[in-house]
Amino acid sequence: MKSRYQSAASLTALLIIAFGLLYSTRSVSAAAEGKISGTIKLEGTPPHQRPIDMSKEPNCQKAHASKPVTTETVVTGPNNALQYVVVYISEGLPAAAASQAPSETPTWDQKGCQYIPHVMALDVNQHFKVTNSDPHSHNIHPMPKPGSANHEWNKSQPAGAAPFDVSWPAQEVAIHVKCNIHPWMSGYMAVVKGPTGTSDNNGSYTISNVPPGNYTLTAWQETLGTQTQKVTVSAGAPAKADFTFKAK
Repeated sequence: MKSRYQSAASLTALLIIAFGLLYSTRSVSAAAEGKISGTIKLEGTPPHQRPIDMSKEPNCQKAHASKPVTTETVVTGPNNALQYVVVYISEGLPAAAASQAPSETPTWDQKGCQYIPHVMALDVNQHFKVTNSDPHSHNIHPMPKPGSANHEWNKSQPAGAAPFDVSWPAQEVAIHVKCNIHPWMSGYMAVVKGPTGTSDNNGSYTISNVPPGNYTLTAWQETLGTQTQKVTVSAGAPAKADFTFKAK
């Protein structure tokens, strides 16, 4: 009986040690996760974004009656902040971090005859949903580069139809998306491995869950091209990287 009590006590002690190590590892891991943030701006005069004539789709024209929609090739905010720029880690990311697909399932919506968001960053094999919030049909048509491991598809989505559940198997920056029913609709999906950030109306972006290390960042904008920058992320400390694109 005494031997049995001693065995139980030993097992309990081992379990306590194991849980302690697990908790310690998780705490260290969480503390080691860094962030990269910054601001993206446009230098020069923003190009004119032409108004879009949606008269062929009365529902959409009515939805934007108070504020007509314009093209979104270069979208700027206050102080020439540049929106819809995808920033991702193009060099230096450990293989383990690059192979982890996020659990989040973002949504690519068709609303008011626009793609919401205009630009969406995705991880390889990350699932996303395609929805239609409009009271009429759309025809979503992503067009990966010829020869890419990502295959082109073209699907009709009537009003009220169930969302499509989709993913992309390979990196590609970026896949152009159009609607065959409404030719003015245009958007992009940037598919990369690892964490990303996309600039908002203030030009701000944040890349979270970045392990400590030395990295090359790439910032991509649909008409202004790409820029790269070196950055070092320390354990538990945020890093900063700003980008400035020149107007064409």
